Amino acid sequence: MKNIRYPLIVSDFDGTLANGKSEISARTEQTVREYVLSGGTFGICTGRMLTSILPRARSLGLKGLVAAYQGAVIADIESGKVLLEGGLTVAEGIEICEAFEQMGLHIHLYELNGFYANMDDEALHLYERICGVKAEVVKDKPLSALLKEGKVKPVKVLVMVEAEKRESVYQEALKRLGDKFYVTYSAAFLVEVTSKQYSKATALAFLADHCGVSKKQTVAVGDSMNDLPMIQSAGVGFAVKNADARLKEYVPVFGYSNDEDAVARIVEEYGFTKE
Repeated sequence: MKNIRYPLIVSDFDGTLANGKSEISARTEQTVREYVLSGGTFGICTGRMLTSILPRARSLGLKGLVAAYQGAVIADIESGKVLLEGGLTVAEGIEICEAFEQMGLHIHLYELNGFYANMDDEALHLYERICGVKAEVVKDKPLSALLKEGKVKPVKVLVMVEAEKRESVYQEALKRLGDKFYVTYSAAFLVEVTSKQYSKATALAFLADHCGVSKKQTVAVGDSMNDLPMIQSAGVGFAVKNADARLKEYVPVFGYSNDEDAVARIVEEYGFTKE
């Protein structure tokens, strides 16, 4: 076994740990396993729902914690036990959904273990294939009306847009909702809204405290603007080479992309001592 340099490394999943085919390469899987077996803790912090990320974390043989919904939910990987369940109030969920409904957008409304969609189209089907979770499509009422029935406890709301429209939708969402909520994006076609109480930075702090290490002893890596708080609060933080151009304006850029085993290379360079 090798000696550990940084005892906690936390990575985003899509576009960072996973390659362009949403797969984890053999090199990355082997390197992460070696790091964990040597005594390091490897965490995943993602915007994905818990039911989507848990199987992927388990396939890596990871133990410990995983953060979903951009830090609003944190769970034990092996047992699935939820240690932190944040999210939105029903009133907040209604406000967000109504804003997006007024804009005529494709909306996803998330609760802890599933999600609802207001449109059944190819974009939804692609998203379902990527995440491995099927939506409950609601056609007879707006999602805001579903929330008013009091049967859904919201965690996150997102909209799916065409890539060329993401920036304008993001800016409009910031204008309408940014004072009260955390508005960000996690892919070329997703704009997301969560509680301001939680972010990937709060998740990193939770994971570090759980591991008994300071944030100065952590490494974080991501590819999109929702990763910015986590990368900036870590002891060492990077955007991968394929990251969103705006993210690259704020944080150091690692010289390799997710299709070039960037996370494996970061673990090799910063996870282990040089001895």
